[in-house]
Amino acid sequence: MIELKNAAFSYGGRDILIDMDLRLAPGSFHFLTGPSGSGKTTLMKLCYKALQPTSGLMRIFEQDVRAMGRDDVARIRRRIGVVHQDCQFLDHLNLAENVTLPLKVSERDDEIDDSHLMDLLGWVGLAEHRDAMPAELSGGERQRAALARAVIMSPDLIIADEPTGNVDWDMAQRLLALLVELNKMGKTILLATHDLNLIRAAKQQVSTRVLRIQDHRVVLAGADL
Repeated sequence: MIELKNAAFSYGGRDILIDMDLRLAPGSFHFLTGPSGSGKTTLMKLCYKALQPTSGLMRIFEQDVRAMGRDDVARIRRRIGVVHQDCQFLDHLNLAENVTLPLKVSERDDEIDDSHLMDLLGWVGLAEHRDAMPAELSGGERQRAALARAVIMSPDLIIADEPTGNVDWDMAQRLLALLVELNKMGKTILLATHDLNLIRAAKQQVSTRVLRIQDHRVVLAGADL
């Protein structure tokens, strides 16, 4: 699904990530850890082709990123749902409109079925807020809305960048439960977090691997977390 071989990314003459050898298999659940500024967000951007390695090989869904044209990038992004750390929404659209926006942008308006939308909003516990505006949502509600938006197109891979960073522990566990459920449905999960307790909680529910960015390299963390 995602494969890097001897890949690196540099910016402004500075190495951000080097010597990356990594494979995210279909249906796997990977945590990504490391100190702030270590390159976690950079790695995630590489995985959904917002950035491209400056050297080495990278394949997304078996396709070499160097050979991808604009249509190829659009096609692979339909298979990837991204939950950004800042959870940005369009303030003039209500919750339902923001969640279904990826379908509209992809010209798949015909797939916006109200019963399916309500099922999805119910799944994340937001059915009663479908007409709420972004400013009316709490931090936890915005995070759950961002997850609903990320999965509206039924992606194969969900990438979440610190989705529990601004919520309390109870909400963090709720968000984790949703991601675990997606993984049990066969979705591949890549989740960046600083929270070791969250990783420990996940390990009790599903098979996971923990990647750590250390000295610009992505390494497999030990089993002692």
